Amino acid sequence: MTRPLRVAIVGSGPAGVYAADILTKSETPVEIDLLDRMPAPYGLIRYGVAPDHPRIKGIVSALHRVLEKPEIRFLGHVDYGVDVKLDDLRHHYDAVIFATGADQDRPLDIPGIDLPHSFGAADFVYWYDGYPEAPREWTLDGEQVAVIGAGNVALDVARVLAKQADDLLSTEIPENVHRGLKDSRVTDVHLFARRGPAQAKFTPLELRELDHQDDVEVIVHPEGFELDEASEEAIRTNNQVKTIVKTLQDWALRDPKNDTARRLHLHFLRAPVEVQGTDRVEGFKVEVMELTGDGNVRGTGEYETYPAQQVYRAVGYLSSPLADIPFDHAAGVVPNDGGRVLDLDGEHMPGVYTTGWIKRGPVGLIGHTKGDALETINNLLADLESMPQAEEPSAESILRLLEERGVEYTTWEGWGRLDAHEKALGEAQGRERVKVVPRDEMVRISRAE
Repeated sequence: MTRPLRVAIVGSGPAGVYAADILTKSETPVEIDLLDRMPAPYGLIRYGVAPDHPRIKGIVSALHRVLEKPEIRFLGHVDYGVDVKLDDLRHHYDAVIFATGADQDRPLDIPGIDLPHSFGAADFVYWYDGYPEAPREWTLDGEQVAVIGAGNVALDVARVLAKQADDLLSTEIPENVHRGLKDSRVTDVHLFARRGPAQAKFTPLELRELDHQDDVEVIVHPEGFELDEASEEAIRTNNQVKTIVKTLQDWALRDPKNDTARRLHLHFLRAPVEVQGTDRVEGFKVEVMELTGDGNVRGTGEYETYPAQQVYRAVGYLSSPLADIPFDHAAGVVPNDGGRVLDLDGEHMPGVYTTGWIKRGPVGLIGHTKGDALETINNLLADLESMPQAEEPSAESILRLLEERGVEYTTWEGWGRLDAHEKALGEAQGRERVKVVPRDEMVRISRAE
């Protein structure tokens, strides 16, 4: 091939950006377009991580350096499956990589889960992160709230629910989110984990953040705080588990003060059974579990009921199917072999690849997507000789197509304008930045000349 390899990456979150970065460091000359349905880049980092995580800034800085590379072009507000289809991309690019992540809540099949004021965690996260397609208003009119889950997303949801609204003014939360949290009537947030403390999927940093909130008391309930042989082994052999259990043990030994405006309760060995209520959520029923010695649990037949006016389930994410691409609905991933997308016959679709959560499922931390991207890119580069070449590979041809279809795409330069606008909004309020939420406003600012 006498010209640079033309690659389209659908999704500009960490998975897509890491794949682009690895490609630019290969010996193969490349031109990469990162396409995203949102007008702004960064995907999960902008719309899926709690705004009060300080390490986000470091990740954004790293992604920013990659997106500034001359071989990479950002094209936002381009909706794959609507504005462009797979045939379009294969016509204009030699290879297409899908890195669209996981954007839906995994369902939880228990009675009452569909009652009003029972939510998936993703819906709440999208609201407080200012996702353009999320509702602008969120009513927090109950005093007791139940959160189901034992991972970092559950911790994020519980922490934000318990947090004092003004404590988030140091972040980029939109004004409507601050108003919603300011009006919150929440006094007690109860987080329920099905297994024991040694099996929790928290990371130490996220767990410790719970105890660094003004006017919020963290209470670890000793009932269910049990360790079996598998738990003891995990503590001996895994420093992260050791740190988590030690932190929880220290908290469990504290005497509750009950002198704060809000309390965040952690309950272990409590499995969700039923969301109770008639016209809306009124209570939450759990079964008491016991460890079986191997890290698993079984029910005891003993039940507990807690008052709750809202329930949030954080039991995992699922990816959404993509147009013209096979999808494994049970696993929630695109069928692939090392990132090579497989068709219905199990054969590699030439020039089509995937990486990130839509490739392997929503597990692991953000940093794990680097190794994932490396596998995909290595296989893509190994396929170069057999890869079909694009018919119209020029950098301008895809722009002409978008313009012909009336797509108001945004660019990296446009993101610079939006970024500056958000910082100016923040400066006017004595804050670092304020996130713009409406999609049309984001597009207008990004495309302003």
